[in-house]
Amino acid sequence: MKTAFIGHRRIFAKTLPQRLIKAIEAEIKSGCLSFTMGVHGEFDSLALRACRKLRKDYPQLQIEVVLTDMRAVNNSGEGNFPYSDVNTVMYYIEEAHYKRRITYSNRMMIDACDALICYVDEKAFRSGAKTAMRYAVRKGLRIINLYDEKDKPFYGMTDEEICAKWKEVCRRASESRYKLKKPKD
Repeated sequence: MKTAFIGHRRIFAKTLPQRLIKAIEAEIKSGCLSFTMGVHGEFDSLALRACRKLRKDYPQLQIEVVLTDMRAVNNSGEGNFPYSDVNTVMYYIEEAHYKRRITYSNRMMIDACDALICYVDEKAFRSGAKTAMRYAVRKGLRIINLYDEKDKPFYGMTDEEICAKWKEVCRRASESRYKLKKPKD
């Protein structure tokens, strides 16, 4: 058995790391010891961190990271490769336009898996994560979606409260950006 991870690039959920650990442990207990993920978003980073953490308790865990290009290798410098403790895979997608490489890699990961642990807001207008999850559904994978509507930063707020919050955020940003420094004596 093998499980893939797909999720949004930006994550606002404070409790997601704990939910992710529980979902991965449930997969391990059901017999899955092989996990694969990309490297392009916050969900990918959380998934990799969770798998590395769980490997301490489950040393037989196989972790695979899918690279979409050579930047991770070229930018790491000698002896600093961030994935030296996991298996790395790079699908033959070099001829694909760079904006399509993640989509192709996601499909290839899904094609090799039995289950998908994801963090996908199905109401999102445009989302590569949503596209990948729909592909996994069509392929018949078991889907574990950890997304919760309550994860949204403005969940439960009225329009007026959201507007006031944004004004406060903008005010703070402009104050910090334009803060005058005192001249040195």
